[in-house]
Amino acid sequence: MATLLVTLTGPDRPGVTSLLLAACAAPGVLVLDVEQVLLRGRLVLGVLITAPRNEEGIRAALGRVAEELGMDLDISRGQGDNQVRRAGRLHVTVIGSPLRPAALAAISGRIADSGANIDRIVRMARSPVTAIDLDVSGAEPSSLRLALAGEAARQQVDVAVQPAGIHRHAQRLVVLDVDSTLVQGEIIEMVAAYADCREEVAELTAAAMRGEADFATSLRARVALLQGLPVTVLDAVYESLTYAPGARTMVRTLKRLGYRFGLVSGGFTHLIDRIAVDLGVHYSAANTLEVRDGRLTGRIVGPVLDRAGKAAAMRRFSADAGISLANTVAIGDGANDLDMLAAAGLGIAFNAKPVVRDAADTSLSVPYLDAIIYLLGITREEVEMADLDAGTTAPANQVTGL
Repeated sequence: MATLLVTLTGPDRPGVTSLLLAACAAPGVLVLDVEQVLLRGRLVLGVLITAPRNEEGIRAALGRVAEELGMDLDISRGQGDNQVRRAGRLHVTVIGSPLRPAALAAISGRIADSGANIDRIVRMARSPVTAIDLDVSGAEPSSLRLALAGEAARQQVDVAVQPAGIHRHAQRLVVLDVDSTLVQGEIIEMVAAYADCREEVAELTAAAMRGEADFATSLRARVALLQGLPVTVLDAVYESLTYAPGARTMVRTLKRLGYRFGLVSGGFTHLIDRIAVDLGVHYSAANTLEVRDGRLTGRIVGPVLDRAGKAAAMRRFSADAGISLANTVAIGDGANDLDMLAAAGLGIAFNAKPVVRDAADTSLSVPYLDAIIYLLGITREEVEMADLDAGTTAPANQVTGL
């Protein structure tokens, strides 16, 4: 079956699509494909139709439309519908702040080197980061992910590679680490400042997050240094917490779409449970500090929630929500997040330590937690429109951050 690919390019205006399709109308002509792109007021509109019997007549009609609109016209003839369905369909999301042409050129080059093809490009966001989503076909996910990871590091951008498919639009469970992920900084170090041992605790924390020390042993050692502090110190620390930029936007947006959320933390229930209430998070799991006579004893009640405990908590949340692990998204930054990142359908290292970046499905180095939304196929414009429709304003409460 012969086809005509008709392409109009020029300044956008109302009625272009209607005029183009009206000019194509003829007995026996079928529309096989339509696609258009609008970039800064300039339109590229392509229509693939079956070749008509009166081809010259339609070409003349299209020429008159292009002249009337002041647009450029191209008509090419071919066989078949040119709609190639290649194996290995993927979404490749590129995020930069800023995103430079050289970086996108390098990423595109590595995709081509792998023998894959870019079928479609869509902008997901332009501020405060630029996010571009590439529909790619003909690539094997793990090899392409490896090739792009190295290029992303060289170009100082973030790149995520995910299989395409309906699962991207499924209801999901998002499970977040808290310290240095959902909130800025390490909560136990903030508590330790009241005991004049912040530097000592920070050194122990850093070693555990790099995977150089057993987390449970490290946590018990750090908590022991807090012995004697009044429990009211935890309230003061909560008042001073700041969410990562974009945290509220991410939770608010995804909850509107039916997503469920869980918090897993090596921190303390006294604070984590309050954060969960503040954000409307469905699940939370953390460690419980022992308190006697209004003061911390320097001990933890029950087993320590370590990396295995975080993964187990995520599985409990998943079972309770009725959402499969394949539809979970885990987000963390330290070595004690590795098990849950590995178990989740999508593991995201957020401003993470090298050992975590290397192990996760993808990583983000931009400081905006809501950039994760773009990995799930949601654009910044859709977020802003949803907020506008809902009349959303940033709520006032003790914990700051958007």
